Amino acid sequence: MKYYIIAGEASGDLHGSNLMKGLLKSDPAAHFRFWGGDLMAAVGGRENLAKHYKDASFFGIGEVLRNLKTVFLQMDECKRDIEAYSPDVLILIDYPGFNFRMAKFAHEHGLKVFYYISPKVWAWKEHRVERIRRYVDKLFIIFPFEKKYFADKGIDAIYEGNPLVDAIAERFETMPSREDFVRDAGLDGRPVVALLAGSRRSEVENNLPFMVELSRRMTDCQFVLAAVPWLDRTLYDRHLAGSEIKCVFDKTYETLRYADAAVVTSGTATLETALIGTPEVVCYRTDPLTVWAGHMLLKIKFISLVNLVMDREVVKELIQTDMTTYNAEAELRAIMSGGIAHDRMLADYGVLREVIGGKGASDRVAARMVELLDCKVNG
Repeated sequence: MKYYIIAGEASGDLHGSNLMKGLLKSDPAAHFRFWGGDLMAAVGGRENLAKHYKDASFFGIGEVLRNLKTVFLQMDECKRDIEAYSPDVLILIDYPGFNFRMAKFAHEHGLKVFYYISPKVWAWKEHRVERIRRYVDKLFIIFPFEKKYFADKGIDAIYEGNPLVDAIAERFETMPSREDFVRDAGLDGRPVVALLAGSRRSEVENNLPFMVELSRRMTDCQFVLAAVPWLDRTLYDRHLAGSEIKCVFDKTYETLRYADAAVVTSGTATLETALIGTPEVVCYRTDPLTVWAGHMLLKIKFISLVNLVMDREVVKELIQTDMTTYNAEAELRAIMSGGIAHDRMLADYGVLREVIGGKGASDRVAARMVELLDCKVNG
């Protein structure tokens, strides 16, 4: 069968690539066309990559408004490409601002629509639930609490576990030893604090300067920034100039695994950090327009996925004005080895893993998709 897949950011590229591997297991004759990134291209062929997410990813209301013309042009481009490819199914991965429009387009043109990794309608913009009902044939979710949420809305969503578990397990199989990582990163014997400043340029601009200030305050520790390869190195160099922070590219899981603690910008990385088992503090700062919109529209009491899944505070969230170096240092020292909150956080992480479930989510979701499509073809 022919699959058209749309992922608009790094996490979507990761999950999309693992989903594609699963689809090939259940449908060895699968053909792909996709918007995504390097990981999806490695599975489905770079010649089938219609658009790289780094050319189509805008985050926050301010950034979207500044690039509105480009966004609409890309939507038209995507619609033409879907129509030309004529897939058996359109698979949408998160990225709601763009993907809901593609869902409507595909539905109106008689195409099957699967949504994998639901938009966080339980957090804000709950009116989008109606778009899921109207334009999406099947919804696949990755958080256990979403099952009841969507059932209450009359939507029978499928939960097969969280694909991050697969991604982490796969990376661990080929990960270098701690000794090799420490040597390559130029580290010494001091405790290591991992810094995850976000996957978008705007996130790095808003959060990395704070992390640099924090590193200057905690000189008894060494800080390692896990930089993402799709952002220009000069962006990091500009902020890191004059600091002692080590910078490594495309080694997020390695950095987290061998760190004593982490400072993490809110997002998928908060859950990755917890599943790997590294004590963390969540810090997040964004532009004033997005903050204003968040206060008006957000319907949740936490911003980190760890706390949302557990429905209580497991990791400390320092947001906007609470995000000070004093607060961050106090929280870091509490969760590092010997700190008053260290053992409790690791115990909570153990419960989190049980709630999330084990490996194989990507393959199970793919098998369900192929099963549903076979029923359509043969039914």
